[in-house]
Amino acid sequence: MNEQPIRSAATVILVRDAHPQYEILMLKRTTNTAFAGGMYVFPGGRVDESDYHSTYRQQMTQLSRDQLHQKKALGEDWLACWVAAIRETFEESGLLLACTTNREQINTQDGKVIEYRRQLRSNEIDLKTICAKEGWILTVDQIHFFNRWVTPPGRPRRFDTRFFIGSAPDGQLELHDGEETTDSIWISPTTALAENKKGRLAMMAVTIKQLEDLSSHRAAAGLIASVKSSRDFPHYLPSGTASPGA
Repeated sequence: MNEQPIRSAATVILVRDAHPQYEILMLKRTTNTAFAGGMYVFPGGRVDESDYHSTYRQQMTQLSRDQLHQKKALGEDWLACWVAAIRETFEESGLLLACTTNREQINTQDGKVIEYRRQLRSNEIDLKTICAKEGWILTVDQIHFFNRWVTPPGRPRRFDTRFFIGSAPDGQLELHDGEETTDSIWISPTTALAENKKGRLAMMAVTIKQLEDLSSHRAAAGLIASVKSSRDFPHYLPSGTASPGA
C-alpha cells in the first residue's frame, strides 16, 4: 500500500480567562471523516495554495520582535501557516483573528461576515479577496508559533501541523460549522484531560500531549507570555522524538 502524502496544516489553540484555570476552545469533528472522526480538536486545517499569496504581507499586522524568531522557525512556509491558521479558525469556529485598518474589532455576527464564512468554506472566495474588499487586517501578532507535529505513517491522512497559541478575540461568539465540526466547547486543559480519561472526550494522542503541556499554566496571560517569548519550537517527528527548535 502506498504511503499517504504529508500535507502542511496549521492549528490554533485559542485561550480565554477563567477560574481556577484558563479555558481553551475545542471542536468536535464529524464522525463522517477519514481523519480524527468524532474527536475533539483545536481549530485548524490544511494549508491551501492560496495561503502563500504575497498579497497577505500587506494584509496583516507587523510581526513583533519575538515573532521574528517564530518566523525563522517556520521557515519558507511562515506566511502560509499564519494565514491558514486564521482562515481555518474562522471557517471552523466563526472566530475571526482580524481587524479593520483602525484596529477595530470585526462583528462576526453581521450577516455579511457570516456569508463570507460560508463562501470561504465552499471555496467560492479566498481570504485575501475578502480582506481587499473590506479592508481587513489579519492580526498575526496575536497568535504565536508553539510547536510542530508530523502524523505517524499508516494513518488515513498525514499532516505536518504547525500549532499556534493565542487569545480568543473579545466579544466574538464561537459557532461550529455544522459540517466538519458538530460541537464546540470551552474547557480547561486539566478538565479536558480528565474527561478524556473518563472516555467522555475522544482525542488524538497529539491533542492529549498538547493539553498535558498546557495544563501546567493556570492563567491565560502567563501562557501567552511564555509562548510569546519562547525560543524553543520543538518539531515532533513520527518516531516520537523531537528535533531541537530552530
